Amino acid sequence: MAPRWQDWVHVTKLDPDKTLPPEAIAEIATSGTDALMLSGTLNVTRENLAELQRQVSEYGLPLVVEPAGPEGVLVEGIDLLFIPSVMNTTDVRWIVGKHHEWVQQETVDWSKVVPEAYIVLNPASAVARVTRAVCSLSPESAAAFASVADHYFCFPIVYVEYSGTYGDPALLRAVRRAIDRAVLYYGGGIRSSAQAAEMGRYADTIVVGNAVYEAGAGVLKETVRAVR
Repeated sequence: MAPRWQDWVHVTKLDPDKTLPPEAIAEIATSGTDALMLSGTLNVTRENLAELQRQVSEYGLPLVVEPAGPEGVLVEGIDLLFIPSVMNTTDVRWIVGKHHEWVQQETVDWSKVVPEAYIVLNPASAVARVTRAVCSLSPESAAAFASVADHYFCFPIVYVEYSGTYGDPALLRAVRRAIDRAVLYYGGGIRSSAQAAEMGRYADTIVVGNAVYEAGAGVLKETVRAVR
């Protein structure tokens, strides 16, 4: 049975293109985070995904793969696949084209798939450049994308992604007010308990990634405590 991802309040994102020593992985896995998301934009292959999965699987946490494209989909031994569609892209491939390509390549276990409506907001990030996202959104414009994702397309997750930089709480608040059913994820630049608590006021689930590589598991544990 797939884990109840709707109940998670804290997810740690690990990049297959980066490395961590075994002791750091052990600290992350025992930090109190609800799940581990294996995800990256650049240089992600099935091989380095599988290696990262091997390193973390012994700890028993729910494992999610969030692929950047069809070439990065790993299913064996994974609990869930979070599949993004970028709402504010100018390139339709990142809304449905890559998904169409993926489904033609292999048989999909739809029971593991959770669609995500991404709103990408850091223009300097790799994900913004690759997907050609229009990042200069006002809170009202971001909220409109979120409302379309929630009420029209019925995405189960709306994901506000600042990817490496800390975002605008006012924008996240506007998105929160615009959705009724979707679970709201926030990711980007959380490097302290104060930032985790601030974004956790509006997001159902916060995602911490870069801080793990920059500051270590101690900061990660602080962010877990802040949203509990």
